[in-house]
Amino acid sequence: MGTLTRAQIEELATYCEEAELKAYEITKVTDQYPEMTYEDAFDVQWEVRRRKEARGHKIVGMKMGLTSWAKMAQMGVEHPCYGYLADYFSVPEGGEIKIDELIHPKIEAEIAFVTKAPLKGPGIHIGDVLRATDFIIPAVEVIDSRYKDFKFDLKSVIADNSSSSRFITGGRMARLEDVDVKTLGVVMEINGEVVATGAGAAVLGHPAASVAMLANMMGARGEEIPAGTFIMTGGITAAVSVKKGDSINIRYQDLGSITAKFV
Repeated sequence: MGTLTRAQIEELATYCEEAELKAYEITKVTDQYPEMTYEDAFDVQWEVRRRKEARGHKIVGMKMGLTSWAKMAQMGVEHPCYGYLADYFSVPEGGEIKIDELIHPKIEAEIAFVTKAPLKGPGIHIGDVLRATDFIIPAVEVIDSRYKDFKFDLKSVIADNSSSSRFITGGRMARLEDVDVKTLGVVMEINGEVVATGAGAAVLGHPAASVAMLANMMGARGEEIPAGTFIMTGGITAAVSVKKGDSINIRYQDLGSITAKFV
């Protein structure tokens, strides 16, 4: 159950969204409302989402965060979190990302799933996800927590749209039956130097488990994942910091590569 009033939810929505839009740091929302619940945190996220749509932005996908067991242990949390992707988060493959629009960006290599049938929790499992998947495609997420010195807890992360800021998709799409996503290898390079590697199994053992969890978490709010949804399943690699002038190249086994430049 939520503990915050409508006015407090709206106040926190303004607090978080202004930091994202104007690229400045804030302190975690639980400092102001230590008694707030996970439900309150998602209420803040959904309110910011509603405002973006009211201003004419489209929601173009969803993302899962904190999807590695190691990351959850590190954060002391028992489940991942999700966020939405707004249209202006999207950067074309080979494109430029303006670093002045961000605070302290990091990049993660991910696999995105695109659905062909709706998924509505509770009770969604990997088999449901595999059946509802149209194709997978490589993606790179640029995460950018608005919190000062990366000091945050899970409720604050959720309210801040799970650190979403930009994403790039590219490479080649593939049918799930043609790829072993668990062993799919990824190599991340910055300025020609390998900075991270990983395989699909880093995402909850199987990236489809991440989509199932998203469906179940959204189902708890009475929301479903519609057919045709683009879902980034979480980092295969560690999140690596980037700075102005960096060129990134992420290679996905048999699925091509994604490049971009931070300017």
